Amino acid sequence: MGGLTAVAQWNMITVILVLILAVSMYQGAKRGASGSARQLLELVTDGAATGVALYLAWRGMGLFSPLLESWLIGQGIEIPNRELIFWMQMYYTLVTSLRDFSLMRGALIFILLYGLLKGLLNQLVLPLLDHWGQTRAVGKPGRRKPSWLSTPAGAAIGGIIGGGRALLFIAGVLVFSSMFPDSSLGAYASGSSLYQKGANRVIAPFTGEMLDRLPVFSQSVEEEFNHILRRKYEVLDARIPDDIAAAAKEITDGKDGDEAKAKALYHWVGSRVKYDWEKVRLYEEDRIWKEQTPEMTFSSRSGVCIDYSRLYAVMARSVGLEVKVVTGLGSDGRGGMGSHAWNEVYLAEQSAWVPLDSTWVSSGGNWFNPDDFYDTHVKEA
Repeated sequence: MGGLTAVAQWNMITVILVLILAVSMYQGAKRGASGSARQLLELVTDGAATGVALYLAWRGMGLFSPLLESWLIGQGIEIPNRELIFWMQMYYTLVTSLRDFSLMRGALIFILLYGLLKGLLNQLVLPLLDHWGQTRAVGKPGRRKPSWLSTPAGAAIGGIIGGGRALLFIAGVLVFSSMFPDSSLGAYASGSSLYQKGANRVIAPFTGEMLDRLPVFSQSVEEEFNHILRRKYEVLDARIPDDIAAAAKEITDGKDGDEAKAKALYHWVGSRVKYDWEKVRLYEEDRIWKEQTPEMTFSSRSGVCIDYSRLYAVMARSVGLEVKVVTGLGSDGRGGMGSHAWNEVYLAEQSAWVPLDSTWVSSGGNWFNPDDFYDTHVKEA
């Protein structure tokens, strides 16, 4: 039991690194010097090919991303005002996201270029390695057991290979910890002296300030991902049903200016739609989510915050207003915050986007662009 307790107290990052090194040395000893040297050569050439492919893909991304953006803008793609089948929804979500979101566009170009370049480089390098292996094997039929001198030499070369593998593992942990500084992995890994040496003495000097920028980059990725999710709703809700358009026209009839129209729709949606507590209960207790379209919300006069916001957006667009569905956190009235959705509408009179929360109309107070709106609402990312 004392031995098991001692093992449980070991830092598992150190254990993994030692195992990587030990297994690589054992494999090297079994292969012998010649086999281990070949594998080392394969790893080095593959690493070099990967580095070249990554660099060229990065440069290509910077070159082709603005060209693709300009081309997509020139196509004049607009989400059609009609009901779309699933594949058309996916198409418009993908194409408009590539046009409007730079990180997604760059990532796709980078992945495609890297895959193409890495494949081409492998086609050039692998035949040379195969030829080298065949040349070394001439006159040596079958697999020979390594000699007494070849075994320790193979183990030494295996140790070099293991060191490279260990550094790759350390780099992965370091990048993850840098991107997600609030995770417990970074603090746990710092308790390993082997990890600290590899990270601080070998990897960090080559990365410069890149690791310091990773949290900002991961936040940007999260923010853009949320934009893409909202774009899905824009595609789904692009079709404006006739009954919703007629109701919005009637509600805003006689209202002059964007603000008057936006306020009229805000009061109508907030006072006519009833909050669906049963839908909330199903999701929180049974993890069942009832997806519903703005048309379903309009006809049932029932929904939750995202349904209020999507219905408001469709009604506002039908009378010529620019509007967004915004997701994030909202005050729960008990000092906490919970998942929430609301809208932002563009008012030409103010030349600005202003927030509104039609879900909270029934709770009282003014939730159409009050000064303290973002004291109780927090946008995602």
